[in-house]
Amino acid sequence: MIRRLPLPLPDLLRRPHDVLRLALGWLFLALICLSWGVIALPLRLALTARRGRPLGRRAAMRSFRLYLAALSALGACRFDLTALDELCDAGPLVLVANHPGLLDAPLLISRLPNVACIMKASLLDNPLFGAAARLAGYIRNDAPLAMVLAASRELQNGGQLLLFPEGGRSRHHPVSPFAPTAALIARRAGVAVQTLIIETDSPYLSKGWPVLKTPLLPIRFRVRLGERFAPDSDSRALTRAIEQHISGALTPQPARSASSA
Repeated sequence: MIRRLPLPLPDLLRRPHDVLRLALGWLFLALICLSWGVIALPLRLALTARRGRPLGRRAAMRSFRLYLAALSALGACRFDLTALDELCDAGPLVLVANHPGLLDAPLLISRLPNVACIMKASLLDNPLFGAAARLAGYIRNDAPLAMVLAASRELQNGGQLLLFPEGGRSRHHPVSPFAPTAALIARRAGVAVQTLIIETDSPYLSKGWPVLKTPLLPIRFRVRLGERFAPDSDSRALTRAIEQHISGALTPQPARSASSA
């Protein structure tokens, strides 16, 4: 009979500590969202879209940056997002990223001062939490034609657009099949598609991750810039090229032997 040995004392102490760090992080995020939502609701009614959108996007960037800083201070996560700083003054772009977990949008928005997101309509319709997103001019996803037209206008007005072409968190490794939405918007607006590669060493908050399951901490995240694709009249071909590029960037390459060097 095999006896299970007791965990060493440091491991027994570490798990409750990890739970506490994650709980404090979620509590901090909820406070940020509630506080800004209460402020954003009357601002959206009082301000024009031309004035409200820049304010809403800057506030979203700074709020998520504060949240990520709190996770770092708690020792829950480590972030390498500096590559995104190159995009701040890059002009209109369709930003396309893989979607391994629920933290992906905050990671990207925290570094991009003028980005509009395509969001689930149910989140935008939330009376409180959706107020900040509506102030920032984020785009609802429940009407495909209206979504493409709104996204194209956003790009033509000088903004950037963020979307996850898998339609949700990745169901397969390394990515789920991509929808052609990004390619269609890029073609209509006449702007390039910039790919973003999100890497993490943990499946935390991925599709199917149990809500109460605690991962090993700290979790490491890195975002790097992938290839930039010109708009193409063949949306299906462009979508395949984007998917293959991101999938390849996330797939470990076999080591070259000395004889093949």
